[in-house]
Amino acid sequence: MTQAFAPRDSIAPLDWRRQDGAPAEWRVTAPLTPYEEAVAFMEARAAAIACGAARELVWLLEHPPLYTAGTSARAADLVAAGRFPVHRTGRGGQYTYHGPGQRVVYVMLDLRSRRQDVRAYVAALEAWIIAALAEFNVRGERREDRVGVWAARPDKPRGLSGEMAEDKIAAIGVRVKRWVSLHGISLNVEPELSHFSGIVPCGIRTAHYGVTSLVDLGLPVTMADADLALKRGFEAIFGPTTRV
Repeated sequence: MTQAFAPRDSIAPLDWRRQDGAPAEWRVTAPLTPYEEAVAFMEARAAAIACGAARELVWLLEHPPLYTAGTSARAADLVAAGRFPVHRTGRGGQYTYHGPGQRVVYVMLDLRSRRQDVRAYVAALEAWIIAALAEFNVRGERREDRVGVWAARPDKPRGLSGEMAEDKIAAIGVRVKRWVSLHGISLNVEPELSHFSGIVPCGIRTAHYGVTSLVDLGLPVTMADADLALKRGFEAIFGPTTRV
């Protein structure tokens, strides 16, 4: 069975730089950040960006173990209720897990100064992750029917019809308010993969689709390594940043 690449390949522009060339702020927070605190800050910052009172921000952090439920989340996909806190969120998508060892990136960009096309923006986020993974010789792939970035696993059992096993290595969930983006991406560097078993990640129940990380793929990648790759990949697509 051939798994086609998504048409998003053709809609993502190569350059999402601001029309005025202004850099986005790039912030890395080391301690684990409570989810409610992060969302409150993100929403306030996005509102300020929409009003022209603040610069765009790309915020890299880690959360304590938790599950988030997007606007399409189904109750049946929460397998282990009570295992970790569950947060309802305004982003698109279904259930996902956040925790230590996973790089969460909240991306607050003013799409009015870039491109007002949400579908193309999601494709650009995928392209960013794929570029970062390539620095570690990992081939990240996008799929037509599954948002996010996947890695082929020829070492795992195939599907019933012979499909190659694939594991999700990065998730994407976005919201756009007043043409400013909220939420963003999560890249699995070295999270506890067993924590994903408390949910059906992104609603995908197919047995030969799982979850992986850079370390699970046998790569001794640190969070600092991942951050550098993400920064280079971001700047190649979205333009310059300035560290704060």
